Amino acid sequence: MKTLAELTPFVGDSMPYRYDGSSNEALRVCSVYAFHLFTDGPGEMEIEGARYPIEKRTLIFLRPGQPHAFHISPEHPLASHNLYCDLWDNRAPVSLHRTFIYAPNPFRLPEAAAAEPCGELDALPGAFSLQPYPHLYDAFLHIVRLNNELSLYRNETVNSLLYAWMLSWHNAVHTRQPRDYRILRLLEQLETNPERRETVEQWWTLCGLKRTYFHELFLRETGMTPKAYQHRLWMRRALHLLQESELNITAIAERLGYPSIHPFTRHFTAYYGVSPKQYRLNPRRERPEGADGE
Repeated sequence: MKTLAELTPFVGDSMPYRYDGSSNEALRVCSVYAFHLFTDGPGEMEIEGARYPIEKRTLIFLRPGQPHAFHISPEHPLASHNLYCDLWDNRAPVSLHRTFIYAPNPFRLPEAAAAEPCGELDALPGAFSLQPYPHLYDAFLHIVRLNNELSLYRNETVNSLLYAWMLSWHNAVHTRQPRDYRILRLLEQLETNPERRETVEQWWTLCGLKRTYFHELFLRETGMTPKAYQHRLWMRRALHLLQESELNITAIAERLGYPSIHPFTRHFTAYYGVSPKQYRLNPRRERPEGADGE
């Protein structure tokens, strides 16, 4: 079983396209992997018989040989940025000469892009909104633009960027993304000032919520209790201070609001598996276990 880290992408073509409900948007299959990033909506996408809404910044991801159709109203055509690629073969890529077969003809492709068994790739959705992920939206447009504009080292540049983009998209799909504006506003303030020792009571007051509902909403939006999230903030800040500052460990503990070095050392060691002193004396090339807060 392959992992996404083993991808060898090759972008064969990219183009802007305007879907207007014409006949060539009916049920069909394509010989390569395809991305369609819609800038507007509404519309509908059919993938293997299932219907998905197309709204602003909807990303469609299609596999080779996957039956699909675009259901777009001629009265409201939709613009899309299309990218056709191989994901497992950059030496003899099929995406340089992709083919389509339309229903009712048999969906028998003479050639298709290589497909390797990869659970992580299979788990990526066919339709996904990039609206909450502006960095992914902008990065995708950047890849398309470079593929159309570069003349030197285009393949090397674009294929590397698509590889990084795929890994980032996978992370976005599998990472909880808060959406409630009150929690988003709170998290932004907390991330900006992780050393502030505000109480959780101040958090729900800032959000304008009652205690019980705040705890329920915070857990639903972040997957963590407020106390666990606060603890993660302090531990991440401690790691950064150990890496990037010349403060001694006692001063770091004080900056993070600990009454002494002892509870700070106990918390850091439990969280990362090494003491602050051990980490500073022998920093690992990779972040300690638990550094991502998982």
